[in-house]
Amino acid sequence: MSGVKVIGAGLAGCEAAYQLSKRGIKVELYDAKPLKKSPAHHKDYLCEIVCSNSFKANRVNSAAGLLKEEMRRLDSLLMKVADSSSVPAGGALAVDRDEFSEKVTDYITHDENITVISQEIEKIPEDGITIIATGPLTFEKLSEDIKNRFGESLRFFDAAAPIVSFESIDMSCAFFESRYQKGDGDDYLNCPMNKEEYERFYQALISAERAPVHEFDVMNPKVYEGCMPIEVMAQRGVDTVRFGPMKPVGLRDPRTGHRPWAVLQLRKENREGSMYNLVGFQTNLKFSEQKRVFSLIPALKNADFLRYGVMHRNTFIDSPRLLNSDYSLRENKNIFFAGQITGVEGYMESASSGLIAGINAARLIQDQKTVTLPRETMIGALSRYISDETIRDFQPMGANFGVLPELIDRPRDKAQRGQAYADRALAALDEFKKSL
Repeated sequence: MSGVKVIGAGLAGCEAAYQLSKRGIKVELYDAKPLKKSPAHHKDYLCEIVCSNSFKANRVNSAAGLLKEEMRRLDSLLMKVADSSSVPAGGALAVDRDEFSEKVTDYITHDENITVISQEIEKIPEDGITIIATGPLTFEKLSEDIKNRFGESLRFFDAAAPIVSFESIDMSCAFFESRYQKGDGDDYLNCPMNKEEYERFYQALISAERAPVHEFDVMNPKVYEGCMPIEVMAQRGVDTVRFGPMKPVGLRDPRTGHRPWAVLQLRKENREGSMYNLVGFQTNLKFSEQKRVFSLIPALKNADFLRYGVMHRNTFIDSPRLLNSDYSLRENKNIFFAGQITGVEGYMESASSGLIAGINAARLIQDQKTVTLPRETMIGALSRYISDETIRDFQPMGANFGVLPELIDRPRDKAQRGQAYADRALAALDEFKKSL
């Protein structure tokens, strides 16, 4: 049986390769690593996690949790690895990033149906069945080929948060607690601030010097709302950050017995708890400025920054004009796109698109009709959203209940409403699986 080319060995590409292999399809999995890396990548592993190590909420009555449960029921490789590489994160699923990437790499490289080829692909292959999963950091030559073939691709900026060492955090100014006591008590480390401390930090933040951004209009970059740099958010007003990533609700400072004025939450980056991520603090400040400004937070006054935040270019195609809901090109059904380049936003959203593209590439090569999951499922709803021709101002979309059809009897309670969406989606998925 002939094989399939998969271009890109990130989350979408590795998931697609696995889905093809388990159906007996030979796969050539191309990735530029280790010969070439993007500015955001540092390791030789496949499936490297470059932004937050959190895959968002895990409870099934949340949109992100429902997506994960659907993937588990479809035998997702990345969900199996994520579950086995998890670190405590309250109600979220977070992973030890190195362990996660190592396990995926080990599985993929030892799969007898998958051949990993270290090579930069500069043009869309014209022969055979291909899945393009090069992600939001697609290298320039392939990006130019895509643009020349399909017209100007859309672009936006993405940013990653700093990581500090646990031993350098001043614990006399910090406390462990999840908001509203959800999850285990040590899932999040909270760095509280009073009004005076916050306002001093805020003034430093909005006046701090940013790192130069290449290839784009530095004065007015197009920033995706879901990964907005903290300094850009702060420009919207003194209370924007305090009502955003630094909101103090659901927390009580044990030193005062009262709710803090503002709180920075830190989350474990690895199983050992030696590294902590500054939650919601994606940034493009210069490294020296990150050290100066973030050290104004009392608990971080002596912080050792193991990784500074970075900002990098992201690209995604105009999927509503180009793709079918099975992730194939409208003009050539032998070519599939998958991952964040399609406009699905988020780690597991990206992997889920690779899962469906892999299933459909296998069905195509076996002379079967390609499939789209039911619109009641999160995976099916997202694939329909990115292929909806009526959308004009297309923006990346992550899992959310807004993309699902409305419930007939919509509960007023948020948790009950989420559970109703989940029950309906999983029932539809289980019924749909009988036809696969």
